[in-house]
Amino acid sequence: MDPITGITRGGTVYTPTFVTALNQATCIGCGRCYKVCPRDVFELLERDEDDAAYDEDEDNAMVMSIANAPDCIGCGSCARVCPKQCHTHEALPAGA
Repeated sequence: MDPITGITRGGTVYTPTFVTALNQATCIGCGRCYKVCPRDVFELLERDEDDAAYDEDEDNAMVMSIANAPDCIGCGSCARVCPKQCHTHEALPAGA
């Protein structure tokens, strides 16, 4: 199947890329992607104490998770604000 394409207001064809993964090992739980996402794709969770990145004395007791991937509109805002480049995006066909 061909990936979804769109047309800008100026008539330029583009292919949106949708969030498909989030690297929780590098995520610092800052919540920036959560705040800029217009579709509530993400959710902030507490890290498990067994997680190697967990340190109760640091500010990394939280980690982001993809909660509603099908709601992603491919705007890429999350990737632009992430200081650790945790997000993976790719072009997808409709319904994928």
